[in-house]
Amino acid sequence: METSLSRRTALRAAGATVLAAGLSGGPTGTAAHADDAKSPPKLVTYPRPTSMPTNTSFKVRVRTARGGEWQTLDVYRPQLEEINATTGSGKVYNSSMVYFDFRGAVEIEVTNLKGGTTKARVRPDVLGIKPEVGGDTLVFTLDEPRDVVVQINDEIFDCLHVITNHVEQHPCSADDPDVIYFGPGVHTVTGNVLTVPSGKTVYLAGGAVLQAQVFFKNVEKSALRGHGMINGGAGAILCEGSRNIRVEDVIIMNPNGYAGTFGMSENVHVTKARAFSSKGNGDGFDVFSSTEIVFDGCFMRNSDDCFAIYCHRWDYYGDTRDITIQNCTLWADVAHPINVGTHGNTDAPETLENLVIRNIDVLDHREPQMNYQGCIALNPGDSNLIKNVRIEDVRIEDFRWGQVIYMKVMFNPKYNTSVGRGIQDVYVKNLSYTGTHASPSLFLGYDADHAIDNVVFENLVINGVAIADSMKKPSWYYTTDAIQWFYNEHVTNLKFLTTAEAEAAAAS
Repeated sequence: METSLSRRTALRAAGATVLAAGLSGGPTGTAAHADDAKSPPKLVTYPRPTSMPTNTSFKVRVRTARGGEWQTLDVYRPQLEEINATTGSGKVYNSSMVYFDFRGAVEIEVTNLKGGTTKARVRPDVLGIKPEVGGDTLVFTLDEPRDVVVQINDEIFDCLHVITNHVEQHPCSADDPDVIYFGPGVHTVTGNVLTVPSGKTVYLAGGAVLQAQVFFKNVEKSALRGHGMINGGAGAILCEGSRNIRVEDVIIMNPNGYAGTFGMSENVHVTKARAFSSKGNGDGFDVFSSTEIVFDGCFMRNSDDCFAIYCHRWDYYGDTRDITIQNCTLWADVAHPINVGTHGNTDAPETLENLVIRNIDVLDHREPQMNYQGCIALNPGDSNLIKNVRIEDVRIEDFRWGQVIYMKVMFNPKYNTSVGRGIQDVYVKNLSYTGTHASPSLFLGYDADHAIDNVVFENLVINGVAIADSMKKPSWYYTTDAIQWFYNEHVTNLKFLTTAEAEAAAAS
């Protein structure tokens, strides 16, 4: 179906399947859903368009808790990639995803159609969800919308991603002149790029699949929202020179490039977006030379960096400031969950500052090349300076290949024309790693003039052990020796504190 941008689009197909009566849910955000507990349970599912590929590894049913009617969910087929460390070639795997909306609590039943189930796991582990397993079927409960991964027999790729939303309280109307509306079904637009004017909202209703890039170019007060999907395209979202932009709830499936690029933009909020990728350079969300960018509640499973925060590249110029990544779940099949600082402007050096990373669950990280490792990597090159970074409440589950955290002032000839200026003032609080696969974390200043200075870890916990300068160890050991991490002579003022020590220092 071709969509003309010269008229208001109102593409309607069969409506969503609405299960159980009751009032609608609310927009994204805790306050908007504060009264959910007082409202009747409700479940909303959406049919998969028949032209969208499916996967046959699982049968998935859902019902409102305490005796609702079981409903079978349609399964989508995200694709994922793994790099061969010997040849460099990438192998693409099929996976599974379902999505729905609910209010109250729901029971989810997953049947492993391949058989042979010996164990099951629902991640992130911090949620504490222990499924009931009987044969090849498991059942678990969600008491509020969350995005989770169901793994059977420790399968990495042939697993099930369960994406859930609150029921929408104020869905957009196709009759609203400020809305570009896509109803259930598959939609295309001329040229495969949907350019959004200022003040307009692109709305993807549940069950909608838009096969185009959504492009914000020099606009303001525009939005992309809804419980539908962007599939394929050169890159799902491109935001350039724009301000006061909102992206909410959408699912991004298998783009031929980044899930989202944000260049020279200001005051952009991306809330509960989800992205799956398998193509080369399949980053999640990348930021260039922008300010006041917030990513909140996103689920990212990508074949390159889930988040990459840079300064200058291509036609983007300027500092990057005030960036927040929070309440997100990250799975990097290739490269970093979070990467900061690679690209900048050697001719007119730029600064990346005031970065906040908080309440993050890292489910996986697999990267054979040491220069591209680190669940969180601070890697200034191209004369960039990284300063004022706050990392807090990060839980890293065991991953396949890489480092917990990596800081390097670098000159990477593949991407850089000069060494980075340095890393300054990084505070890491409540970072934990549980597992056995992590390589030593490295902290590498380039030289005395391109150094790392003032990095503090408060309550770093590795496999249940709190790491601090005051911990019991041989007197000649560095603290990093206790966990087999390493820093070189161009790292100064690196400290490891307990919470009590940090609080005492703050009070003095």
